[in-house]
Parts: sequence; structure tokens; C-alpha cells
Amino acid sequence: MEVFVVEATPREERGKGVARRIRRTGLVPAVLYGGKNKPVPMTVNARQVARILRSETGHNTIFSVQVAGNKEEKAMVKDWQVDPVSGALLHVDLLRIAMDVRMRVRVPVHVFGEPEGVKLQGGVFEMVTREVELECLPGDIPEEFKVDVSGLTIGKQLRAADLPFDPDKVKLVTDPQRVLAHVVILKKEEEVAPAEAVAATEAVAAEPEVIKKGKKEVEEGEEGAEPEKAEKTEKKGKEK
Repeated sequence: MEVFVVEATPREERGKGVARRIRRTGLVPAVLYGGKNKPVPMTVNARQVARILRSETGHNTIFSVQVAGNKEEKAMVKDWQVDPVSGALLHVDLLRIAMDVRMRVRVPVHVFGEPEGVKLQGGVFEMVTREVELECLPGDIPEEFKVDVSGLTIGKQLRAADLPFDPDKVKLVTDPQRVLAHVVILKKEEEVAPAEAVAATEAVAAEPEVIKKGKKEVEEGEEGAEPEKAEKTEKKGKEK
């Protein structure tokens, strides 16, 4: 395993202007905290930190922080900020590590192989969860979990409990029944039966006709009302 060392220098000045000047020199503001010691504001080499984050173990990498004038301390990258446009590091939080104290970390899960459910049954493979949380000593942190999913058929799942780890060294914090990956069938949209479609069309078409017919009956009734009134008037005239 590659050994990483990050060179650091304590800093006392703070503020956005100071941080911008620091970044222009190839350094980045950082804070080292954790353990029994107080947090230490510092500047670190941006390239060295970026190299750690791009390594196989990524942010779970344990490295040495060499602070000028002080002894080396073991640490991990706890958090970091990057520029959304350039991707350059803006700030880094480093966590002190005690090699004899168990800690919680998140480890990535990678799969390989073509599932039988996809190759033979026409299903679709879905990756649901890409990392799990573990508790272990710093020296026992797995780089990653690689799992062969060739045997997955439709309806079967890869769960957190299926990952290959030593229970004597590593405790699974994530729910063991958490689904990490599975093969599913894509649901097809239900097609409307031809008879139902025709009936629905006729029902829609019939509605305007009913309205039209009712309107016509009202109009005919109104027109028929005038002759009836005229007929009564004529009868009254004759009686006189």
C-alpha cells in the first residue's frame, strides 16, 4: 500500500482574502482536529491532498501529516470543499486517527459480471446503494468491496449482509438487509382493450347528442307556446 505524507504549516491569519492568497501559492486552508488535542488551523499542499483523494482508498486513506516544528500525526480527510467550476480544492478538514481506536467509515461497493437475470431473462440490473458504513480499527478499513453479481436472477437481491468481510474485525453498521443491487422487470403500460376503447369513444360522442336533443326539445316547446296563446285569444273573441 502506498504511503502518503501531507506537508502542513500552522496558520494564524483567517478570512476570505487570506484564503485566496494562500490558494494562489498552491496551498489550501485546512484544519486538523479530533482526539485529545485542540484543532489546529493550517495550510496543506493541495496537490498532495488531491492525490490522496484520487487514490484507491480515497477519503478513507490514512496518511501522515507533517506539521512544521511538530511530530507527525496520523489523519484522514474528513471533509473537503471544491470550486464548482474549476474543481480546485478550497478547504480541507483533517481528522486525527488513533490506530488503536475503532472508528466508523463508509466503504464503496463495486460490482462486476453480467447478471443471469439480464442475460437470460430480459431483466434490468439496478445498483441501489453504492457504499456501506462499517466500524473497525483504522488498520482494518477495506479499500472497497468487489462483488460478482453474475448469479443474480430476477427477484434476487444483493444485500449488505452478503458482502465479504471478517466479522471478527469489522462490524457492519448499515442494516444487513439493506438492498445494494437487484435485477427487476420493467413494467409495461397496460393497453386499453379494443372493446373498452370503442365503448369509451361512443360514450364521449353520445354526450353532446343528449345535450343537443334536450336543447332542441326546449326550443320546440317555446315555439309551440305562441300558437297555443293565439288560439285562446281567438276563442275569447268569438265568445264576445
